[in-house]
Amino acid sequence: MQIFLAPAPAVNQQVAAFNTFLPFVLMFVIFYFLLIRPQQKQEKQRRAMLAALKKGDDIVTIGGLKGTIVDFEEKGADQYVVVRVADKVELRFLRSAVSRVIKKD
Repeated sequence: MQIFLAPAPAVNQQVAAFNTFLPFVLMFVIFYFLLIRPQQKQEKQRRAMLAALKKGDDIVTIGGLKGTIVDFEEKGADQYVVVRVADKVELRFLRSAVSRVIKKD
């Protein structure tokens, strides 16, 4: 007596292929919601903060220097803020060097 096994239907092969890629898809979704999306949200808030800077704002730079914005300058493609750190002491920083705004006038 001979027993012939029929080839597996194509549907089972498709399900097997889907099950192979399912963990990768799930990992991407998890990475997106835990890493990528929060970072995009934080970057959007930072761009909004930098765009809203105005004279009189007390700021802290990424180097930890605290001062008050007294002027804005633009030279070529670079945008600068002039920050007063003490009486008669004004320093010029790239706008992107502002870390946070302490208080707004």
